[in-house]
Amino acid sequence: MSAFHDEPFKSRSGFLSKWSDPKAAAVTAAHPLRRVAATALSTPHFLLLYAAMLVAAAGNTALQSVMPAIGREIGIADFWVAIAYTWSALLWVALAPYWAEKSDRHGRKALTLMGLAGFIVSMLLCGLVLVGGLHGVIGGAATFLLFAVFRAVYGGLGCATPSATQAYLASRTRRSGRVAALSALSSSFGLGTIIGPALAPLFVLPLVGLPGPLFAFSAIGVLVFAAILAWLPDDRLGRKFGRGAAMSYPSLATTATGASVVAATSPKRARLKWNDPRIRPWIVAGVVAGHAQAATLTCLGFFIIDRLRLEPHGSEGPISIVMMAGASATLAAQWGLIPRLNAGPRALILWGAPIAAVGLSWTMLATDLYGITIGFALASTGFGLTRPGFTAGASLAVPLAEQGGVAGVITSANGISFVAAPALGMALYALEPHLPFAASALLLIGLVLTGRRRLER
Repeated sequence: MSAFHDEPFKSRSGFLSKWSDPKAAAVTAAHPLRRVAATALSTPHFLLLYAAMLVAAAGNTALQSVMPAIGREIGIADFWVAIAYTWSALLWVALAPYWAEKSDRHGRKALTLMGLAGFIVSMLLCGLVLVGGLHGVIGGAATFLLFAVFRAVYGGLGCATPSATQAYLASRTRRSGRVAALSALSSSFGLGTIIGPALAPLFVLPLVGLPGPLFAFSAIGVLVFAAILAWLPDDRLGRKFGRGAAMSYPSLATTATGASVVAATSPKRARLKWNDPRIRPWIVAGVVAGHAQAATLTCLGFFIIDRLRLEPHGSEGPISIVMMAGASATLAAQWGLIPRLNAGPRALILWGAPIAAVGLSWTMLATDLYGITIGFALASTGFGLTRPGFTAGASLAVPLAEQGGVAGVITSANGISFVAAPALGMALYALEPHLPFAASALLLIGLVLTGRRRLER
């Protein structure tokens, strides 16, 4: 039976929503284009909301796949290249809750369009600056300073789109059908992490070169913006039902866990603190795994260029292959493995962490594209188990009345990985290219050893 129709179940901590079951969340997310039950939206209107989130996720991960090559081509230190394109995640984490609270006042359609406009403008301006830097019109340092400024537009405004699209869909969906409908919508981020790296090399065109994917996804964003403006019904007037919630930054390291769906469908309650003793071990496990994944992902493109001795121009293809394999493995773990394993949250973490550690070690020791691809896919499979593991574990630790509160903590835990991990990873990479992978693997082994004692069975 589809997860859309599964009934909630009892747990040792009380009556629990469907999202707490990794199997239900995974299967629900696996069928994004099925007609959404219990909603007044037509399929074309739902697809407009879906496209708004998909284009942003795909564009962001496409950018991740070409930035190492662009940085090497311009001649900027790897550390500053990574910081320039990841720091927008900090703004996303800080401002996403703010925009989630504003959709009732400004209208969900209006905020969806604002977020899309932020994405379009940011990608376009970043692309122009990078073209200028690659052609010597702008100096290297000035190029990446301007690039960081224009990335802030996406981090500050683009984060409004997920919560606004959620709220728009929720307002037109019966309460009993919101979990299924919002899960289908949020699966767009996972799909985007595959589409972005897959399409990026195709848009490296003669006139614009490596920044081509930025212009391409900006143009796609314009088409989506125009379609939503023209065909999505306005919602400014009348009473607004339902609400949205902040979502994690769209990246290979932050695939959707379902936390935002629960936050959007649960009653508003007092916020939980991350150090609440009931959830602290699970949140710590999620933060540790998230840091290991974010640190190594930031270094991955540079590592591929160096290990395979590639020229910057032309390296985007191999980088995209590895990233696409990693994204596919993560989603395969969440949509395929978890529904069949019938494993609890503790088991998902204690199995996922060592699998990820082995995968990172394999990646570190590989000497060809095939080996790096297999290693990173294995690591991503492990991370695809740990993320739902800590999410479900934290949810199971609190009663139904506090599901919205714990969902907010989980979303913050996912985002905090981008505060320090990218800089730490690149600092280690500058010392020795193997260090980020070795350190992250050791961190994951430490998680297994401590998790055996601290995570509840």
